[in-house]
Amino acid sequence: MTKNFYHSVRPFLSRGQLRSSCQPALRNYSTPRPLIVMGIETSCDDTSAAIVTSDRKILSEVVRGQQDLHQPMGGIVPTLASLAHSRNMPGVICDALDQAGLTVQDLDAIAVTRGPGLPPCLPVGLNAAKTLAAVHKKPLIGVHHMEAHALTARLTTPLVTGDPWPEFPFMTLLISGGHTLLLSANSLGDYDTLGTTQDNAVGEAIDKTARLLGLKWLPGRRGGPGAALEAAALKGDPERFLGRLPMPMLQRNKSVIGFSFSGLKSSVMRLVEAEEVNTEKDMCDVAAAFQLTCIRHLEQKLHLALDLEVNQRHKPLTCLVVSGGVASNALFRTRLEAVAGMYGLPLICPPPQLCTDNGAMIAWTGVERLRAGLLDDYTITTLPRWPIEDLKDKQN
Repeated sequence: MTKNFYHSVRPFLSRGQLRSSCQPALRNYSTPRPLIVMGIETSCDDTSAAIVTSDRKILSEVVRGQQDLHQPMGGIVPTLASLAHSRNMPGVICDALDQAGLTVQDLDAIAVTRGPGLPPCLPVGLNAAKTLAAVHKKPLIGVHHMEAHALTARLTTPLVTGDPWPEFPFMTLLISGGHTLLLSANSLGDYDTLGTTQDNAVGEAIDKTARLLGLKWLPGRRGGPGAALEAAALKGDPERFLGRLPMPMLQRNKSVIGFSFSGLKSSVMRLVEAEEVNTEKDMCDVAAAFQLTCIRHLEQKLHLALDLEVNQRHKPLTCLVVSGGVASNALFRTRLEAVAGMYGLPLICPPPQLCTDNGAMIAWTGVERLRAGLLDDYTITTLPRWPIEDLKDKQN
């Protein structure tokens, strides 16, 4: 247990109490009433807390963004993000409780992002969660950020019976500023990685391309560089520059299930440096060509994965889930829905506001892991690099 955490709870617990309560006593969580879990998220630049129930109600969701802080820097500065998390965390937790009309005593558990994420940012949320859990004798659940994205659809997708949907197994494509990850979700905590990015994540490439093109964006979670590029692409002609933006991994690695976006981003940079992007029409046309090339690349690799899982391995997939910030892009959703349909699968995407990092997805993953009895010790630390396959070891 870290020294900082001990000092944070020392006013409330003696040293003996702290040692003897590294995990609350296990009890039966199959209660007649719905379980209530708070989720805390500080993996990147959004400070968020939310409270959800096991019958899939979001009682509150509070987010404090930092876009105005990082925009002048041209990207997220981890140390600045950590300081902002420290300022925002107490208010975010209080607001989440107030919105839900609850106190910490009403919670059945506290879930928190343990990793992966930015090393300076993750400890802010984890220390807050450990302090709340230890002081109030609540179970603590460390959540894998990517598992939370994968399971969000089980919180938000309506089903007549009220049970979580989609059922396992399903395929999930996680596309965000930090990740491009294609998984086969077999069960809670059991995921097979089918493909990941070899360099930049698709969301990172989109954000940097928007900045290269000088696109202006509005403040807010849905007004960032990705939304600006999507808006510009709607007004552009992709055919004009399509031949200047080569499809990634088209030759040598065509049969490899993996992704690469650095070369595509570099192609845009060369256009800008050659002073071929001078007018608003130029910017929109390049944005349209870049966006179309990105989605074609994702489609081609998704075809490979679906053919492997559905046609060769005969896995009874229930659907394709697409989550992460880039999943809020309307063109991406439309095109990926068509790909899934070719294999007889529905496409499921969380609502756009829950595609980006949020506390609700952490809280819901906490609910699922709480019901499975997968709790954590108060002594857990952050895991900035945390392969999702490592969750399988914890299930055993």
